[in-house]
Amino acid sequence: MANLQVQYLGKTLPSPLIVSSSSLTQNVDSIRKCAEAGAGAVVLKSLFEEQIEADISREEYNGLNRLHPEAQDYFEQMGRHLGPSEYLKLIESAKKAVKIPIFASLNCVSEPWWIRYAEQLATAGVDGIELNLSRMPRNPAETSQMVEDRLIRIVEKVAQRVSLPIAAKIGPYFTSLLHVAHRMQRAGVKGLVLFNRFYQLDIDPQNLRLAPGYQFSTPQEVYTSLRWISILSGQIECDFSASTGVHDGITAVKLLLAGASTVQVCSVLYRKGIGELRNLLKGIESWMEEKKFSSIEEFKGKLSQTESEEPEAYERLQYVKALTGIS
Repeated sequence: MANLQVQYLGKTLPSPLIVSSSSLTQNVDSIRKCAEAGAGAVVLKSLFEEQIEADISREEYNGLNRLHPEAQDYFEQMGRHLGPSEYLKLIESAKKAVKIPIFASLNCVSEPWWIRYAEQLATAGVDGIELNLSRMPRNPAETSQMVEDRLIRIVEKVAQRVSLPIAAKIGPYFTSLLHVAHRMQRAGVKGLVLFNRFYQLDIDPQNLRLAPGYQFSTPQEVYTSLRWISILSGQIECDFSASTGVHDGITAVKLLLAGASTVQVCSVLYRKGIGELRNLLKGIESWMEEKKFSSIEEFKGKLSQTESEEPEAYERLQYVKALTGIS
C-alpha cells in the first residue's frame, strides 16, 4: 500500500488532502467525518474581524457602524453563530475528537485584531494558523508597494507574537508574486496557500441589486495554482498548499508533482459529499501504484521548474503553442 504521509507546517499528515476553510469545518461532527474519510488535516472556517466586532459591545469597539445596515445584521448573526468564544471552544473540541492536525483560519482588516486573536488561537491548542489575507485595495492613493508592505507587516507581527507555524493564504494578483512570496517567507511564514479564491460578485439586473456570484470552483481553475507552485517550489523555503480547482485525484497528483506539500479541497465536497475524499485518495494511490512510487516524497516536486531541464517552458510554453498551433 502506498505511503500517503506528508509533512506540512511541521506536522505529519496521514494524507496530503486538507479540507479547506469552509462551513464543512465549522462543527465537530463534520470535522470527524472529514478525518474518517481520509483528510490529512482540516482548516477551520475562518474567524472574521466582523464576527469579532459583533461579539463585543459597541462601547468597547464601534467598528460595525461603518457597515451597511444589512451587512451589519448579517455579520451580527454570523458572530452569534460562531463568534470568537465559540471558535476557541471548537478548537478544543475538535482536538479531542480527531487525531489529524487542526489549523485555524483568521481573516481581519485591523492590525490589532490579527495579533490579539492569533494569540488566543494559539492558546486554544490549534496546530497552526492560516492568515486569510484577502483585503481588496480600493484606495487610489495606495500604491502596490504600500499594499505589499501592509501584508508583510501583518505576517511579521503575528509571527513574532505566536510560536505556532503560520501559513499565508494569498491571491495571485501581484506584479511580482515571487518577490512577495520571498518577503513573506523572510517575515516568518512557514507555508503559502495558493491561491485564495475570492468571493465572486454578480449583478441582478431584474431587481437592480448586487448578488453573489458562482461560489464553487471548477476544474479549469487549477492551472494558475499549478503554474505558480511549480515556479515557486524550490525557490522559496516554505511549504506550499495548493488550493482551488481540485476535483479529482489526478489533479492532486499534478499539484504534488509541481511541488505542493498538501492539496486543499472544498467545492468537490460540497458537490459530492465529504465521502468523496476517499475517491480522491484512491485516485492518488492508483497513480502511485501504476508509476511504482511507494511514497509521495519520491515524486513531490519532480516536475517543478527548478528540477526541469527546460525551465523556460513553465513561462512561455502555452504562449508559444498558441502562436504556432502546436498541440
